[in-house]
Amino acid sequence: MYRPLPAGLTIKDSGIDGLGVVATDNFEKQIVLGIVHIANRNFPHGYIRTGLGAFYNHSENPNCVVLDGFWHQIKVKYLVTNCVIKTGDELTAKYSLYDVDDD
Repeated sequence: MYRPLPAGLTIKDSGIDGLGVVATDNFEKQIVLGIVHIANRNFPHGYIRTGLGAFYNHSENPNCVVLDGFWHQIKVKYLVTNCVIKTGDELTAKYSLYDVDDD
């Protein structure tokens, strides 16, 4: 069955802005949560955002990082925990593809 988000994550109201990705399970440090962006030069900023990539919010003190990688020889960006995540925590990362204020 297709799931737009990895197991253990959901979308809820955010304490930061609008909606956000929130943990429904605990995650250890250095866990790859999933792909947030897929390289494609035909899209704004050169990437397609996934369901996971569309809802994590920016933080200057994030609990996740976005790392470059590949999936079947396609350039992608992965969301990876950089600390222990507890149930109920909102997942955040520092935006680096584009400005926080970009449309």
